[in-house]
Amino acid sequence: MPGNLSFEALKSRVESGEVDTVLVCQPDMQGRLMGKRFFARHFVGEAHAETHSCNYLLATDMEMATVDGYKATSWAAGYGDYAMIPDMSTLRLVPWLEKTALVLCDVLHHGEGAHDEVAHSPRAVLKRQIARLQENGWRSMAATELEFFLFQESYEDLAAARYRGMTPVSPYNEDYHIFQTTKEEGVMRAIRNGLAAAGVPVENSKGEAEAGQEEINVRYSDSLDAADNHVIVKNACKEIAWQAGKSVSFLAKWSAAAAGSSSHIHQSLAAEDGASLFYDAKAPHGMSDIMRHYLAGLLKYGRDTAYFLAPYINSYKRFVAGTFAPTRIVWSLDNRTAGYRVCAPGSKAVRIECRIGGSDLNPYLALASQIAAGLEGIKNQLPLEEEYVGDAYLADGARTIPMTLRDAKDALKESAMLREAFGDDVISHYVRAAEWEIEHFNRQVTDYEVARGFERA
Repeated sequence: MPGNLSFEALKSRVESGEVDTVLVCQPDMQGRLMGKRFFARHFVGEAHAETHSCNYLLATDMEMATVDGYKATSWAAGYGDYAMIPDMSTLRLVPWLEKTALVLCDVLHHGEGAHDEVAHSPRAVLKRQIARLQENGWRSMAATELEFFLFQESYEDLAAARYRGMTPVSPYNEDYHIFQTTKEEGVMRAIRNGLAAAGVPVENSKGEAEAGQEEINVRYSDSLDAADNHVIVKNACKEIAWQAGKSVSFLAKWSAAAAGSSSHIHQSLAAEDGASLFYDAKAPHGMSDIMRHYLAGLLKYGRDTAYFLAPYINSYKRFVAGTFAPTRIVWSLDNRTAGYRVCAPGSKAVRIECRIGGSDLNPYLALASQIAAGLEGIKNQLPLEEEYVGDAYLADGARTIPMTLRDAKDALKESAMLREAFGDDVISHYVRAAEWEIEHFNRQVTDYEVARGFERA
């Protein structure tokens, strides 16, 4: 379900004074919303067709640093503009912000005669893979389960304390726990209702398997819509928690003593009429040949795609045995120890759940990488290996998830499949992003190093 506001309805609300601000946003490399707040009358009068942003927004790190080594942007090239073109199908009200609407944008090259989308912009990366599916009359369907931690303190208080002494909102594991989550309803109810009123089809929230950990689930939809919903959900959770004097974190692993936060990706393919291409009532477990080839592609290229599921140094701290985060690239029926779980076997809802992704992933890039790997499996009719049965943490000899960002970066750099699917320049762009994360981290002195070696070194 895209946005819930037509352009004509927006103009009417602006005229009546119900809306006075329009957020015009593009998802950046980290999956954050970047853009401008428009005076609504100016937006509906002139700026709805196009606005501009500095091209460094798609070549920066978490700190907004201007990073050297990108082909697309540089000081030598002058850091010019990209064009932001509002996708009016995403236009929606933002009920937790006063008199505010929001629209997501595609990012195009700016200048005379320039009309092409910027190939490495996350939305364009996903749209390219969706277009490949459409050549066969297929649609990609997906949902991203999103986990995060809710803390008692505000962002400002935690920053002042240098992110020490954080207090999760609950003192114990609250997985499916109704009484504990009742105590959190001041924030979580506002998130559910706010997102629903913004046109995001929320299904539920629940406590997750750690103290202070939450999960929010949004209805299964086409992949572009699922990714758009994902970035809006993350932004909403942060804003609504901040308004309540609390904070949330989508860091994949905020504490060595706590479980990590994931973003499991449920996925399947559908025909143009909506019928599942993954379901075959006569096949074992209801898994069609298309589904089996698709899953085989996900497994074969599991290391190639790991960077897009785990894009930071911290992401790899989450892959710990016995924490419900996978360590092996295997598939299994309804088995939460496997990297890929087949859900609802034997039914029309049969689908694949990728359990590798962390809550810090960029949904556009993650979904695009899954589609590309799955399509490669279908194209080459890759045979599906036998299901892994049992504790996948003990799957000796099975493919392992890369255990460091460096390993994932190397797999990405060497991936002929992704270079063909995304284009060399796109892959080189994100390889540089990974390299920079490693270079930047290697220059830091961590609390661990000081505490371990200050006296004893």
